[in-house]
Amino acid sequence: MSTDWINLGTRPIKKMRPAEFPDISAMMQEPTKAQRGPDAVDILLVNPPAPDGGIWIRSQHRVGRKSRENMVWPQVSLATMAACLHPDYKVEVVDAIATRMSWPEFEKLLETKRPKYYLTQVTAPTLTNDMYGVFLAKAKGAKTIAFGTHVTPNTVNTLTDFPALDYVLRGEPELTLRELVDALEGNTGQNELMESLMQKADPLRTPISLEMVTRGDLSSIKGLAWRCNGQIKVNIDRPFIPNLDELPLPMHHLLPLDTYRMPLIKGPYSFIVPSRGCPAGCKYCIKHVSYNYAVRTRSAENIMAELWSLKKLGINNVMMYADLFTVSREQVMSICKAMIEEKIEMKWMSNSRVDYVDEEMLTMMGKAGCHMISWGIESGSEEVLKRARKGASPDKAKQALQWARNAGIKNFGYFIIGLPGETEETIKQTIAFSKTLPLNVAIFHIAAPYPGTPFFYEVVENGWFRPGTNWEQVDMDKSTVLDYENLSAEQLNYWQKRATREWALRPEPILTILKGLNTWAGFKSAVDAGLQTLSFIRS
Repeated sequence: MSTDWINLGTRPIKKMRPAEFPDISAMMQEPTKAQRGPDAVDILLVNPPAPDGGIWIRSQHRVGRKSRENMVWPQVSLATMAACLHPDYKVEVVDAIATRMSWPEFEKLLETKRPKYYLTQVTAPTLTNDMYGVFLAKAKGAKTIAFGTHVTPNTVNTLTDFPALDYVLRGEPELTLRELVDALEGNTGQNELMESLMQKADPLRTPISLEMVTRGDLSSIKGLAWRCNGQIKVNIDRPFIPNLDELPLPMHHLLPLDTYRMPLIKGPYSFIVPSRGCPAGCKYCIKHVSYNYAVRTRSAENIMAELWSLKKLGINNVMMYADLFTVSREQVMSICKAMIEEKIEMKWMSNSRVDYVDEEMLTMMGKAGCHMISWGIESGSEEVLKRARKGASPDKAKQALQWARNAGIKNFGYFIIGLPGETEETIKQTIAFSKTLPLNVAIFHIAAPYPGTPFFYEVVENGWFRPGTNWEQVDMDKSTVLDYENLSAEQLNYWQKRATREWALRPEPILTILKGLNTWAGFKSAVDAGLQTLSFIRS
């Protein structure tokens, strides 16, 4: 088949360059309520189908990548935005990744739901794929909205290249989404909770008036990018929500909870977002694009309310999904104390940096039900870590992971091959270091310079982008856009695969994989999951 065609789902679709997506906005008229049908919704919040039918990871403040570890991420960001719209609007969440929905199935769903507003996540590796969903929704009369870590730093480019996209929510999206929908629906100022949140976040805020809406002026909605008379307008940034406790709890029941899976746990799980922001300065990290370096934490009481709501839905496993869960020792200890005192008896996971923990904290976390921590270890080279502004060291990693193991907590380690300053010797150093750590799982990625990160600008300045770079080739499991003078893209691919094989093809990791097979029962099959994992290791 010609390379001019790609397969999205089961049907061949001509691969169009971004600018070739037709501008159909002038042809579209908003359908009447009768035309939309009884199953129609006001806002459809979407994690669209994958480019290849596989499992892809997307979230509000992370990059997109194919999930080599077969981890299906709960779309708690969509559930939170749905809660900010409820009960004033009829909302529905579609997680096409979790439900393995094909593009033809998705198109049929759009025909049934006929949303007035279509909200989608967008990531760099799946950009055209995600915009295909926007195109389908626009063709059915929806106003289309995008958010995420790609459209925030690439706002104008995205709106220019994809005429079917109407609006972009830049940065923290919840209040911008609510204010936009209220304005377009003529419901400004109707919801006291959301109005109060907006005013507390921005005391100098001037609410949008119906007169402004009537004349198509959305310039007062902070954090919004939009089209006006053929021009793209980018409004000033929206201040962050100061008190996350005042956000409504996510509508977890709108998510396909039974489909979410993670290695080394039995049954479904979901996310809890205990904080936003991270003070660390890692130059490769995309999370600062959404929340910057300011840290905002939720109270233990507020988090416990969400945990109990999940418990009532039958969820007994959660991931404390934060930019940095252990950013506040006081918060971590108060959460653990509350979980123990209230006897919630839930198993949970978290992420952490190796330099933001101590032995007492990890012991307390283990007592409270934490059974696994994912660590950003990145490299075994002091020099590579220093150049990446990681702010941690291999010695701290070894100590932190041993404390965790002593507390009965499993260790899930992430490493990056190909950060600036990397050589074949430092890669060998990282591989050797990984084998000395008390790790249950290790994942090796190739460094990816995502737009908006300091790493991206360093790559541009030094000409390290591989010729012909296409962001939809940035699948960290299969390819890279980097081409260093001393390490070619081919070499980076080779070392990433070699690192995976060398770490995994040892007795302890193989035993971990085999023990973990039963965690996938009910999701395809345990055998399929195990074979997929082992086949990648051998490749």
